Amino acid sequence: MWIKKTVQDLIEKHQTNDSFIIARQMNINIIEHDLHEDIYGFYRYVRRNKFIFLNSNLAEPKKKFVCDHELGHVVLHPEVNTPFMRSNTYFSVDKIEHQANHFAIELAIPDDLLQEYILERMTIYDIAALHHVPVELVELKLKYR
Repeated sequence: MWIKKTVQDLIEKHQTNDSFIIARQMNINIIEHDLHEDIYGFYRYVRRNKFIFLNSNLAEPKKKFVCDHELGHVVLHPEVNTPFMRSNTYFSVDKIEHQANHFAIELAIPDDLLQEYILERMTIYDIAALHHVPVELVELKLKYR
């Protein structure tokens, strides 16, 4: 629950759930670079400077979710350099990756938005497709609701 509260506080403070805007307001450098196709992004902390690297070849919706995930590392694990995020990282059993996924899905789909989807009788597959995230992460969101 602490991750959900952290995300809610962040959204309230920055008046948005857009990780690019939040990162800019927090003076986090976002660098897009032509990375190997298996590498979606990663976070680096260097001399009190924070950098989110994103694969410039990703489609914009995927880039947004990767930024959400990496912002999770910035907020939850600020002084820990993370390994690169790959597609299989979504389902990692590693504690910090799991926490970053939880952060990202809370940021991407706040509770009020999820409630709207439920009222509209959207399936988890509809929600996942709409947000360009794996179904398993929507299931994670529902679990922590």
